[in-house]
Amino acid sequence: MTIKPSPQFMKPETAAKKLGIYLPAAPTEFQENAISREDFKEISANPPEWLAELRRTGPHPRPVVAQKLNISIGGLNRSDITEPLTTAEITALLQAPPAWLVTERGVHAKAREEAKIAKEREAEKAAKRPKS
Repeated sequence: MTIKPSPQFMKPETAAKKLGIYLPAAPTEFQENAISREDFKEISANPPEWLAELRRTGPHPRPVVAQKLNISIGGLNRSDITEPLTTAEITALLQAPPAWLVTERGVHAKAREEAKIAKEREAEKAAKRPKS
């Protein structure tokens, strides 16, 4: 006798986060119902039109906005960007970057460089440690 495992479900908030979409812009059915892992895999592999459109045009959640602008989420906070942005709004910012965006990109680049240096130092220390 084979026991079929019960399906696991995730909250709409979790599914939206994993899909990289802004939940309030998703269809009501998606917002209000838990989604099984199997359904999530299917949606990820073969996105329905509403998902493809959301990914294309937005509005985008903060992590996606930060990634597209090449700044940190903290940079969005410091710049008072609190609302989700559409692809058109992000493109407009990238085409004519305001002073805050130029500054935050510099801060973000410096932080990435420092993290890279710290990681290299840690790797060097680990290589010098005696192996047990």
